[in-house]
Order: sequence, then C-alpha cells, then structure tokens
Amino acid sequence: MTYPSGLPRTLGTLRSDPKFQAIRGVKDELRDNLIAKLKNHEELFHGIVGYEDTVAPQVVNAVLSKHNFILLGLRGQAKTRLIRMLVTLLDEYVPYIAGCEIHDHPLAPICKPCRDLVAGKGDATPVAWLARDQRYVEKLATPDVTIADMIGDIDPIKAARTGETIGSELTVHYGLLPRANRGIFAINELPDLAGKIQVGLFNIMQEGDVQIKGYPVRLPLDVMLVFTANPEDYTARGKIITPLKDRIGSEIRTHYPATLNHGIEITEQEAWTGRPSPVTLRIPKYLREVIEQVAFSAREDKRVDKRSGVSQRLPISALENVVSNSERRALLTGESVAVPRILDVYAALPSITGKLELEYEGELKGGDVVARELIRLAVGKVFTSYFEGENLANIAQWFELGGTLKLDETVSSDAMVKQLTGIQGLLEKTKRLGLGASEPDAVRAAAGEFILEGLYAHKRISRNEEIGFTAGERRREPPEEVKKIKRQYQ
Repeated sequence: MTYPSGLPRTLGTLRSDPKFQAIRGVKDELRDNLIAKLKNHEELFHGIVGYEDTVAPQVVNAVLSKHNFILLGLRGQAKTRLIRMLVTLLDEYVPYIAGCEIHDHPLAPICKPCRDLVAGKGDATPVAWLARDQRYVEKLATPDVTIADMIGDIDPIKAARTGETIGSELTVHYGLLPRANRGIFAINELPDLAGKIQVGLFNIMQEGDVQIKGYPVRLPLDVMLVFTANPEDYTARGKIITPLKDRIGSEIRTHYPATLNHGIEITEQEAWTGRPSPVTLRIPKYLREVIEQVAFSAREDKRVDKRSGVSQRLPISALENVVSNSERRALLTGESVAVPRILDVYAALPSITGKLELEYEGELKGGDVVARELIRLAVGKVFTSYFEGENLANIAQWFELGGTLKLDETVSSDAMVKQLTGIQGLLEKTKRLGLGASEPDAVRAAAGEFILEGLYAHKRISRNEEIGFTAGERRREPPEEVKKIKRQYQ
C-alpha cells in the first residue's frame, strides 16, 4: 500500500505530531466532514438523481445524529450506491498499527495482539495508514451466513502455532464486522440474515462484546452500521428482530424517480450508449421518453406485482438493447447514422420481460403480451404530449382509403422514407418533434414511424403482423330509417 510521504511511521512520531493527538470515532469523523461539506456547499451524493429533496436530507440528518440507519426500498432504487458514497465523508487517510487485522488506532488499541505489541515496542511500534476506500466493508445477507462469517471464530491452527489455549483472544479469527473497525459496515437485504446472527450484531453494536464458541471477547468496535432492505420483507415477513430494529437510529424510505425527466436523467447516466461504434448513434428525445414511460406505466399496471417493483434497470437495459438493434441495422444496411425506432423498442422485449414480476392476471396473458401493451401505452402517452390538438386526420384518411404500410426493422432509412413520403402530410408533422429540414433519413424515418405508432396507440389506425399499418375500425352511422325507429321506442 502506497500513501503520501511525510506521514508518521512509528507510534512515537505519531504521538509527537499535534495533528494526530485527538482520537475521533468514525461517526464523529463522518459528522465533522459532512458539516465541512455543507458549509462549502459541496455536492454530497454525485450521480444520485431525484433524492435531493427526499432521501438525501434524511441521510444527512442520520449522519449528523451519528445514527446507524437502514434504507428501505424496492429493487433498483440506488440503495447500495447511496451507502457506498458515505465513504467520501471519511478522512483521506487514518493511522493504524501496522499488521493489525482490525485496524486498531495506534493511540488506543483494542485487540490483545496490538496491546501486547505496544507494551513491548512502545514508541517504536510501526504505524501504517488506511485509505478511505479500504474502510468500507459490504456483505450481502443470505440465510447461510454464519456468526463466524460476521463476528469471528476460534482458529485451532492459530492456537497450535502460538501455543495459546483455545479460550485465548489470541486464537480468534476475526469476521467481517471486526475487520470493518474504524470504518463503515454495510449489510444488504438485512431481513435475510438469520435471527441468531442479528442477535450477534445488536450485541456488539450496543455492548461491544460477543461470545465466540462460548468464550467472551470484548470488542469495543468503532463502526458505522448501515443496512438495506425491501420494505415488504421488513414489515410483512418480520424477519428483523425487535432488539436490532430498536437499535437502528433512522429508517429512511427510498423511491423510484418521481418524474419522467428524473428517470430519463438516471437512464442516460447509467445506460451504455456512449459506446465506440463505426456508426454515429443518435437517440431522439421522444424515444428516451417512451422507454422511460414503459417503466412508469409498468409500476402503475395492476398486472405487475407492486411488492416486487419495477427496477430502474428496466429502462437502462431496454435503452441499451434498443440502441444495439439500431446499430445492427445501420451496420447491415451500410448507413453512417443509427437512429432507434419504435420497432427497436419491440425488438428489445428480452430486456423488459425478465424484469417484470407479474400478478395472476399478467401470468395468464404472458409477459410478452403485457410488455407489448405497456410499450403501446407508453407510446400513446408520449405521442399525446407532442401532438395533442394537432390535426392528423389526413394521415388516418390515407389508411381509410385503402392504404397499407408494412414496416420492417431491417429496412434501410432511405427506403423507409420513400414509403413514408407516400402518406399525405406524414413527414411534415415530424416538425412537432423538433426535426429540421435537413435531417438525415434515419432521423426522419424514426420520427415518421413514431407518428404512425402513436396513431395506432390511440386506435386511429390499426396494425397487425401480416399487413402492417391499416385503417382503424370505423364507427358506421346507422341509416336514417333505423334512427327513426329507435326514436319511436325511446
């Protein structure tokens, strides 16, 4: 491990340096550094979008209160990312006794090997330095986690080598929690941790001691504990034991993006769209809105399990697949610009269906059918935001007069534009999508198809796999004679 020169290397030089005289606990350290950032108006949680007025202030309050806290939220709500960012509130480097497994502070060692080392070497005790990234320990809770994994166990090999008795503290092999001493220890999916392990956690949190194989060991650890959990597990299954729940200072609820713009910003930040490619990739704004609206619609759909939620990974994966499909088409047709179309969203179904946990009604229909209906609903909502109040009757009339149009996702852009040009007034309406007069064919083709898909979503025209876009079912007026007869019997 390399660290800046000029830092003390022995206990004696550390003691003589005024900067290192004070011993701060990790929660005090987090609090002090957070206060400094707040005073300087520094960004606290870079890349976390939509939590500025909800979750972030509650996390700040928990740190200022020196609380252990838990983040409750459905999957894909940036819980893990948020707790990992707490590392930025730690000091850049802190001293510890070189070779110590639990990173004891040189001025206040807690484990017996370090106490013995300081007693023997005194000021010559070697000091090493710990970077902030090394002070974060994370564990995914699973039912098979043991108390030895979390707290520690007696190591008979160590006992044999040192000649110590089994009951000696020198024979302990430390688990994850002691190794997180003077840092942050995070446990994901806390309810999945067995009850007896949770007992070990709250005991060491509160009293600072634990029994390992029947032998009491005092470990006054200095650690910040943070947890994550699904709210359904936390409340319904009731697998977090009451004493542990009582010792968690703050319970903070996370949530999905509250607005479409927040969702788009997250997806744009996380999706792999700025990829190296022989073609130029252009993603229309309306298409980003459609993909994000699919996730929003799924979260409201009664056929999708609300307890499971719809992860933000759905629009991220879908956008990546949509871009890849348009990239594939451009490479096959020899085009220099790849612009995703609505057909590419349907081609990205594999990235959508696997992220939808369906209720009974949804299972009856099937994931593929539900996903297609969600895409159609999303297109309809986004289409309305651009074309509400716009007269599109001439486009629908073209189909009502017998026109049909079958679009293929592999058709080149220029060939598609030629097909769309035959529909009266269609390409002129693409100006509502912000298109200029000199846009490449790939952009115009994608916009024209979006308008047709929007008309289909609003049932102004029809579409099927064999024929493509056709006239919608027209409501026929009954003859005057029939109207007269109806009026007589009303």
